[in-house]
Amino acid sequence: MTQAKSSQNLTHAELARLAELFRCFAEPTRLALLQELKAGPQSVGGLVTATAGTQANVSKQLKLLHQAGLLSRTREGSAVIYAIAEPFVFDLCALACDKLNRDAQKIPRLRF
Repeated sequence: MTQAKSSQNLTHAELARLAELFRCFAEPTRLALLQELKAGPQSVGGLVTATAGTQANVSKQLKLLHQAGLLSRTREGSAVIYAIAEPFVFDLCALACDKLNRDAQKIPRLRF
C-alpha cells in the first residue's frame, strides 16, 4: 500500500493483505515475541526462555512473523537470531495499548 493509496479506498486484494497483516497481531505468543524483541535481537532459545513457550510453538510463531515481513532473521553459527524488521509494530501496539488504557479508565472502580 503506497502513501498516496492510503487516502483512497483499498481494493479487495489490498484489504485481504491488510487483514493478513493484522492477523499477525491476533495471537498472544506473537505479541509476547514482539515485546521481547523490542529490547533487541535475540536467539530462538532466548525467546523460548523469555516467553516460557515451547520450542515448537515459538519457532512456528517466529516463522509466521518473519513470513509477514515483520521480523528479520540471521544465522550465527548454530543459532538463529531474530530482530524487528518493521519498527511500525511498536507504533501500532502503542495505539492499541492506549485504547485499552482509555477503556480501562471508563470502567467504574469498585469501592470498599
